[in-house]
Amino acid sequence: MIRKAVISDSVSIHELITFWAKKRKVLPRPLNYVYENIRDFWVYIDNKRIVACCALHIVGWDDLAEVKSLCVMQEYLKKGYGKKLVTRCYSEAKSLGIKKVFALTFVPKFFLRIGFSEIERNSLPHKIWSECVNCVYFPDCKEHAVLKDIK
Repeated sequence: MIRKAVISDSVSIHELITFWAKKRKVLPRPLNYVYENIRDFWVYIDNKRIVACCALHIVGWDDLAEVKSLCVMQEYLKKGYGKKLVTRCYSEAKSLGIKKVFALTFVPKFFLRIGFSEIERNSLPHKIWSECVNCVYFPDCKEHAVLKDIK
């Protein structure tokens, strides 16, 4: 079952993100980031526990949103959970009038398989880079930029 995240999901979401951040598959996020951005998150529930999460963050202009912090528990990988969460983010984005969704990712193959195209990072609006200066990998980022037109 996929649903919007609620405050009580924050610790579980943070644990998922931290697990994959230690493996350099997603960016690390502090717990307060999850609490402050809980409205962006979707969670996948199985057996009454969160087994995957993903956030849709509105960039602020250009009908553009970002898929962030897509994480799936290791034992649930390759079962379609990530794709289902990203698809739910598309639906939400469309309902908000968003026309394009992008991701900055260490795992571009996943996104390419589900219809994204790789693009140059500097083709994205400058506003998205505001978080970068606080990132542990700045200025040596190895993330790939991918984009999907969802009109």
